[in-house]
Amino acid sequence: MQAHSYDLRPASADASFRRYFRVTLGGESYIVMDAPPEKEDSRPYVAIAQRLHALGLNVPRLLEFDLGQGFLLLSDLGERLYLPYLSEATVERLYGDALGALIVLQTGTYAEGGIPGFLPDYDEALLLRELELFRDWYLVRHLGLALSRSQQHVLEDAFGILIRSARAQPQVWVHRDYHSRNLLVTGQNNPGIVDFQDAVRGPVTYDLVSLLRDCYIAWPRARVEDWVKGYHDLARQSGIPVGEDDVQFLKWFDLMGVQRHLKASGIFARLHHRDGKPGYLADIPRTLGYVLEVAARHPELGPLLALLRALHVPEALTPAAAGGGRS
Repeated sequence: MQAHSYDLRPASADASFRRYFRVTLGGESYIVMDAPPEKEDSRPYVAIAQRLHALGLNVPRLLEFDLGQGFLLLSDLGERLYLPYLSEATVERLYGDALGALIVLQTGTYAEGGIPGFLPDYDEALLLRELELFRDWYLVRHLGLALSRSQQHVLEDAFGILIRSARAQPQVWVHRDYHSRNLLVTGQNNPGIVDFQDAVRGPVTYDLVSLLRDCYIAWPRARVEDWVKGYHDLARQSGIPVGEDDVQFLKWFDLMGVQRHLKASGIFARLHHRDGKPGYLADIPRTLGYVLEVAARHPELGPLLALLRALHVPEALTPAAAGGGRS
């Protein structure tokens, strides 16, 4: 039997224990996912990949997998992440493609086969656990703050407002990390979509805010709001039950973003302190900057805004503390 030469090199890393390798064999390129089963359960990835592929979304095809050892062989969607390709000249086209794919994902909630229980519910307990990451890992661990009882109450009240808003929204399939580092520019059926294994059934604005108020790139508020209103119209026309009121939809979007960005800041701090990945710290000022901007426009978040300003957040993260590049 003739042996075939192949090339194996790291493809990417993410904020988990998964590793990805690009294998070139016989002129074809593949991705190998190494997800240690004691650290990562790959069964959701397999089930979700198959369902999203059936919807027509451009996700990696599953070629072979051994869940017992945590190895998956996938088709290769390429290396052209959205982030470095986003510019004034490209953003309308690239975001237009991404928003179109998001409509397909969300309408899949109601398509044949969209059975209850396929994805776990983004329930109050999960939303709260995510918000507590901001308190525990960013405020307490990273900044070294000892919060008073009254400060704790302010956070708890704000968390309650954000959770109630999230749960009041139409609940659809949610990728949960739909942003410029998980979308790839592809020649056909753009975008390629990866890192969907944590998908849930949750708020209709969650993926939208992940894309348009990305932790890794920012756009002017007025432009973002125009995109949100355009998406609301498209979603309504596509049968997604978002309602007629685009003002209400924009408020849902705003408050959902506060929840996501508080969570993300906590995760970035945890990646540094627990996992030895300091590069994400540099993205915290942008991420919390969204929180301050949005909170200033919604009176019910006034106490949260006052607290963050009193704690000098995010200014407390100095450039020296950020250190390093992106992981």
